[in-house]
This record gives sequence, C-alpha cells and structure tokens, in this order.
Amino acid sequence: MFKKNKKIEKSSTKTPSNVGRILKKPLGVLVVIGGYFKGSWQELRQVRWPDRKATWGLTVAVLLFTLFFVVLIVLLDAGFTLLFDLILK
Repeated sequence: MFKKNKKIEKSSTKTPSNVGRILKKPLGVLVVIGGYFKGSWQELRQVRWPDRKATWGLTVAVLLFTLFFVVLIVLLDAGFTLLFDLILK
C-alpha cells in the first residue's frame, strides 16, 4: 500500500513532457510562440468580416439596447427608492 502512494507522489510531481522539452531548449519557446501566431493569423484570414453597413447596423443595435437597459435600471432604481421611502416613513 505504501508503494502505491509513493508511485502516485512521484508521477504527480513530474512535469509534462512538452513543457520539459520546451524549457530545455531556449529556442523551443520561440518556436511555440511563432506557431501560435502563425495559427492565429491563419484563423483571422478565414474570418468573414462585416461590411460598413452591417457594422453600423450592429453598432446602432448595441446603442439602442444599452439605452433601453439604462432607462429600465434608472426607472427601477427610482421606483424602489420611492417604495422604500414610503415604507420607512
């Protein structure tokens, strides 16, 4: 039973093999970072970006929803303030 616990402790203290290899090779970190940016650039090239008209439409929609919720929260705050003032007096 003690041997099993000892094996578990040893295996849990090991670093993953990829991390160990990267740390042993200083240039390996640069290769990994370069691969990340290369993959990110490839993904960005696949994105279908909206045109100007769609961008403005979405911007207006966000502004209208924001305005709506600001008014809703202000009205709820004023209503609850009035209600609590009436209850406390």
